[in-house]
Amino acid sequence: MIRKFKKPDIDQVIKIWLEASIKAHDFVNSEFWESKVKDIREIYIPASETFVYEENETIKGFFSLYKNTLTAIFISPPYQGAGIGMALMKKAKEIRSKLELTVYKQNYKSVEFYKKCGFVAEREQIDEQTGHPELLMTFSS
Repeated sequence: MIRKFKKPDIDQVIKIWLEASIKAHDFVNSEFWESKVKDIREIYIPASETFVYEENETIKGFFSLYKNTLTAIFISPPYQGAGIGMALMKKAKEIRSKLELTVYKQNYKSVEFYKKCGFVAEREQIDEQTGHPELLMTFSS
């Protein structure tokens, strides 16, 4: 079931974000992601419109929107490949008819996932925080 994020969800959401970020971005030092936990908890999640995918009282994934930007979509590693990402993306598209996101160019699985979901790469840029190339991708229904 997909539902709106509630404050008590924060620890599960942070855990998913951290584990999935480290797994998907093995080219970025894990210490970088660990250093961002406080900002995710105190700034990014509270400022965003966040939805979680929950089954049996376990949050298995989530996405966050800030205006028309899909700022996050993460699935807990044990549940990746089970259609949860597609379900979350479908919900995000129901909420916004236009979306944009950035994704590391080296995160090949995610780039392919976004293309499969109808996103198009608009341009390449460098992430100022890590120095790695990223793609700006857009979707319009």
